[in-house]
Amino acid sequence: MNAVEGQLNQIAKGKVKTCEERRPHLTGILLHLLSFLSPLLLLVIWEILAKYGIVDVRLFSSPSRIFKTFLPLLSSGELVYHTLMSVQRIILGFLVGAIPGVVLGLSMGLFPPVKAMLEPIVAVTFPIPKLAIMPLILIIFGLGEASKIFTIAIGVFYLVLINTMAGVLNIDPLYMDVAKSFGASRLQFYTTVALPGALPMIFAGLKLGMGTALLLIVAAELSAARAGVGWMIWRSYDMFDIERMFCSLIVLALLGYIFSYVLDFIERIVIPWKNR
Repeated sequence: MNAVEGQLNQIAKGKVKTCEERRPHLTGILLHLLSFLSPLLLLVIWEILAKYGIVDVRLFSSPSRIFKTFLPLLSSGELVYHTLMSVQRIILGFLVGAIPGVVLGLSMGLFPPVKAMLEPIVAVTFPIPKLAIMPLILIIFGLGEASKIFTIAIGVFYLVLINTMAGVLNIDPLYMDVAKSFGASRLQFYTTVALPGALPMIFAGLKLGMGTALLLIVAAELSAARAGVGWMIWRSYDMFDIERMFCSLIVLALLGYIFSYVLDFIERIVIPWKNR
């Protein structure tokens, strides 16, 4: 009986965790384990299908053959060089598109005249496929880095702008009224009301924009580049080197995962209250 009372006292003091307190921790471990094992399971299934001829290795290769191609590309530095070229273009294009998107999105959400003036322009230009204007971009910016950066930026810009504006419009009007009552300046409306209130939607737009940036970098490097992951994919197609092509696709997938993780990490720091 004394032992039971002692255990209850320890639980009351917080020294021993109850089953209910342990369960979320165990659930989190299981979820992380599933996230780690599911890609490995996919690779195992793929390898088995290729080994028994269910998958045509001339078109889809196999994980073991791709791995054998991946290591020499990595050790020679060729894969690293092309990856760094693409990453540089992605980051620059992302920043060039995201920063104006946030600023204009906040302005359109805060000020109805700005929204009335710009919303029709956004509605008309947003549906135009960004790949359809690639020839025009090349004519204006040439074959250099500017054309690739602008191609990414234009795709990121719209997604960030629309999500930012939606985030501001969904802020409770009460906060706007309080800011007006205290005589907030226009800059304070941006920094203390609109920006914090729209941050969850802004990060949603940033994540969508990053995914779009990865799609557009391939298109930009296919048409006008001599280096980059997209150029590697096109070169592999020319030589019908399926393993090399899959190595490039794996790099793109890893870049997508890394960028997504980085944005999630920044979001947890900038919006610590979101999960609550």
